[in-house]
Amino acid sequence: MAGLKAGAPTPQALTVHQKSRVLEVAFSDGAKFRIPFELLRVYSPSAEVQGHGPDQQVLQTGKRDVTLINLEPVGNYAVKPTFSDGHDSGLFSWDYLYELGQQQQALWARYIERLAAAGVERDAPMAPKAAGHACADH
Repeated sequence: MAGLKAGAPTPQALTVHQKSRVLEVAFSDGAKFRIPFELLRVYSPSAEVQGHGPDQQVLQTGKRDVTLINLEPVGNYAVKPTFSDGHDSGLFSWDYLYELGQQQQALWARYIERLAAAGVERDAPMAPKAAGHACADH
């Protein structure tokens, strides 16, 4: 099934904590992760964030206070969050949620490094999208 590796852990519970802005996910192997909304948003698997090929990731900024407006199930393999900034095109498979939870320290470090390399502050507003960029995924 798409989004699930054979024998991979599956979520047993998903809890949205609005006040602390984290998604708590408990998996079938006993792992439990508290994934900040900001991390979910800056690592959204959508084409809008990931781009359409290697090295085309769009650095996300100004997402510290983003919240989850909705969390919609997609089949038995993923969820589709709607964030308070309007972003809603990322499908988070169970495998990807597990990876985000398991690797969040390294992912945070990579995000901070990318911000520094770009000379951009974490809370800076997003730069306007390039004119003429057409993407069927948006």
